[in-house]
Amino acid sequence: MTLPILLLLIIVAIALLLFWFEWVPPDVTALGILLALIILKLVPLDQAFAGFGSDTVILLLGLLIMTAALMRTGVVEVVSQQLLQFTSKHPGSLLPAIMAVVAMLSTVISNTAAAAFFLPVVLRLSQRLKMSASRLLMPMAFAAILASSMTLVSTSTNIVVSGLMTQAGLQPIGMFELTPVGAPVLVVGLLYMLLFGQRLIPERTSPQTLTDTFGLRPYLAELQISPDSALAGKTLAQSNLGQNYDLMVLAIIREGKRKLDPSANTILLAEDKLLVEGSSDAILKIKDISGIDIQADAKFSDEDLQGNILRLAEVVILQGSPFIGRTPKALHMRERYQIQVLAINRRTGVIHSKIADTRLQLGDVLLVQGNEPQIAALQNESVLDVLGIKEAQRFNPQQAWTVIAIFAGALLLGTLGLVPLPVAMLLGALMVFLTRCITPDDAYRQLDWKVLILIGSMLGLGVAMQSTGTAGFLAEILASQVKEWNPLWLLTGFFVLTVLLTQPMSNQAAAAVVIPVALQTAVQLGLNPRTFAMMIAIAASTSYLTPLEPACLMIYGPGHYRFMDFLKVGGLLTFFVYILAILLTPLIWPLF
Repeated sequence: MTLPILLLLIIVAIALLLFWFEWVPPDVTALGILLALIILKLVPLDQAFAGFGSDTVILLLGLLIMTAALMRTGVVEVVSQQLLQFTSKHPGSLLPAIMAVVAMLSTVISNTAAAAFFLPVVLRLSQRLKMSASRLLMPMAFAAILASSMTLVSTSTNIVVSGLMTQAGLQPIGMFELTPVGAPVLVVGLLYMLLFGQRLIPERTSPQTLTDTFGLRPYLAELQISPDSALAGKTLAQSNLGQNYDLMVLAIIREGKRKLDPSANTILLAEDKLLVEGSSDAILKIKDISGIDIQADAKFSDEDLQGNILRLAEVVILQGSPFIGRTPKALHMRERYQIQVLAINRRTGVIHSKIADTRLQLGDVLLVQGNEPQIAALQNESVLDVLGIKEAQRFNPQQAWTVIAIFAGALLLGTLGLVPLPVAMLLGALMVFLTRCITPDDAYRQLDWKVLILIGSMLGLGVAMQSTGTAGFLAEILASQVKEWNPLWLLTGFFVLTVLLTQPMSNQAAAAVVIPVALQTAVQLGLNPRTFAMMIAIAASTSYLTPLEPACLMIYGPGHYRFMDFLKVGGLLTFFVYILAILLTPLIWPLF
């Protein structure tokens, strides 16, 4: 083993740990990997940044811009409204219709985008038809993921695999090359969810009020300031209730009138009653302050936290939101957006204390108290999405049909080979700008730049795996151990490895780690490397075992799921996908 190979293996091991535990965001990890490769001279400088200007990134950039235009013109919104009207008249067809429409949409746009758009629609349908949202949201998310192998552009992971194949000297994946396997996977997966999977999902009914949904009542208390209290005459900021006692003052009740969301300059008076939120320890600790009494008989409801324009709302943090990775304190949410976060529901549980210092994550469901117009404005800017009833955006028929025509035309040009696919996607992006279906500012604001950075950086890792000989070194070891095996067992091993890696880390990163080794192993054993690449592309989109896939993260809180729900429902689905993949992949792309 040479020194460059050893160094690269160490970097990959550290990267796997960082991707697993997410001590830093995945895109930052990927950028750090690329810089480490450059500094240690494990990748030539003239090739290190080639990933950012590669066909892969350009193709994805054009696709994301056209997807943003589809969203902006209201095409998807109108589809969801038609679905709402149809299923209201035919309740029995609700789940099949939702899964079919979401799957169809996910063949041409990101499965995460499709799931995000239909999340409020499904919640609205469940409320109208008095159904448990938990029985609808997981099938909806799984349907979006199941469509990932239908076309090249169904998921960015396919585009990354195609780029890695090109680096290895193979032909890129064709637009519909994966469809012969993707279509059976989609059909079998949808049938499984309709006939068996939905029966394994517990029916969890949401509480009627938001304070109950987030378990907020035990964390609310009413304090009264007595005439001899040291707080009388001080401003709310000077009271240090937040800094010293981790208490959030939600309202001041004075002479029977309730003032919500008091400012830091509000002067506290004797006999004032304060409605506060905090942990039980913090509330009990307040007894140490003389002149403050805890009202033991106080009762609370949603109405106590709402006023003329102040509302309680349940909102979800979507992919691409600028709030991700930042704390409410750093965002100055109260001062800048007139919003106060009262609780955060994420897969690890509901957070009630030290909320101001909690970094927000994709899929977090927040209970917020805030200015109703301001919350609506943030939703329109795709910063967050208000769960429940959602009004349709204005639909511009002319622009909508223009975007559809441009999207279809770009796909047709690329599929027929009239122009290279990346050029077709970029041409489509240019056309939606020139036709003013979306402005560049709006498009760039909605782009998921983190994915582009992640992919551009991880393509650099693929180059390093080849240039240092690491892929060949690992493949040689693996080939010597499995040369007597049936090649189907080797395909199975790479499928299982890829599925396991996609659970804690991004699908694109998992593919970037596995593909170089798999292709070199196939070459050394005299097998068809394209067979292995396609198997890994299918495996990289098989993310049903945990809620860590972005499409699943978004529905985790609103569906009131538990971690084991995904393993129970997704485990059997993963097995069915494997059976189809191991049977069909060697038939379509022969091993020899």
